[in-house]
Amino acid sequence: MGNINLDTDFYESEDPIWNPALLTIPVPGIRRMVNLASDLDDVIHLSIGQPDFKPPSHVIQAGVDALNAGQTGYTMDAGLPELLEALADYYSERSQRPLSPENIMVTTGATEAIYLALTATSAPGREFIVPDPSFMLYGPLIRMNGGTVHAIPTRAENNHQLDPQEVIDAMGPNTFAVILNSPSNPTGTLYPRETVEAIVEEAAYRGIHVISDEVYDHLIYDGKEYPSVLSCCSDLDHVMVISSFSKTFSMAGMRIGWLIGSQGAIKKLRRYHMFTTTVANTPCQWAGVAALRGSRNFIDTMVEEYQHRRDRLVELVGQTPHLTGYRPDGAFYLFPSLPEGVDGANVALKLLRETGVCTIPGDTFGEAGKHALRISYSTSLDQIEEAFERIIPWMKKQNFG
Repeated sequence: MGNINLDTDFYESEDPIWNPALLTIPVPGIRRMVNLASDLDDVIHLSIGQPDFKPPSHVIQAGVDALNAGQTGYTMDAGLPELLEALADYYSERSQRPLSPENIMVTTGATEAIYLALTATSAPGREFIVPDPSFMLYGPLIRMNGGTVHAIPTRAENNHQLDPQEVIDAMGPNTFAVILNSPSNPTGTLYPRETVEAIVEEAAYRGIHVISDEVYDHLIYDGKEYPSVLSCCSDLDHVMVISSFSKTFSMAGMRIGWLIGSQGAIKKLRRYHMFTTTVANTPCQWAGVAALRGSRNFIDTMVEEYQHRRDRLVELVGQTPHLTGYRPDGAFYLFPSLPEGVDGANVALKLLRETGVCTIPGDTFGEAGKHALRISYSTSLDQIEEAFERIIPWMKKQNFG
């Protein structure tokens, strides 16, 4: 490989062999930090965005049983019929609306579902309203297909809540869709029902789509209700809901997600899906059936532990100079802000090099996050405590004036 720098040469090269649309994809801040951390000793990761629990034993066994039974061929393109039935039953009960297997398509993780939903709809002249900060996939996938992003900034002092009136005021003649992600990556913010209903109702009235990324829908704390878009819309004509087993059942590497929409939308996206990943992993789809049909006690145990970590992290951030925190209601992230004008990317880099604690720069998730850090508490409480034994004294020495 010589002296090739993959971070710049792949992502930023203007070599005519590459489609210029690739230039809309930024160098991932998460990858950059994790790669830097790999060259250091004694690193504590507050950077990882996946559960640190093992999946339930009955889920693992179902995948093993499928392998032993020779279930290693292709499924139907929409997904394993048994999984589609299980998902339809599950969501019909949870959202209190009838759904059929024809409303669902199984994908290779939620990432493929997001990719299909956005690249199949983004086009020149179409505008997408996206909260800022937000998960890093949305903006690049919209832009690489000619669409534009209208960012709605959120702030730590408001718990990064999305103001529905700001979203409604941003809707215009070129608005094609609103992207929602609740609980949010990177903020952990849970949108209340009144926010979701106001946005969904106004969008339906104007013929605007709502694409809702709900992968953290079970990681909800303090006994709060989860208001899915599915429970807030009158029909599915302008709605697509995305989720997966990755966070709920700690199955991130098993890559099983899904997209829920109108039967017409699913028919179109199935054809696109066949030209991307064709089908999702078959044995892991059987594991998904077991997850939905079996005991869900695992989720309660995991949520209880995450809530305990969340509570302690909020305390520790409150004790840390120069960080402004809040109390997130879901997911496993906190997105504290730094003083105005302080570059979060520089702070994250110095923090890693000088203390060995790896966080993610806030600008990874949008312009509004450039004075912030993403902290993940998907690690043990002992690791969180040790990380802040390093962070707090280091922050005390910083002069951000």
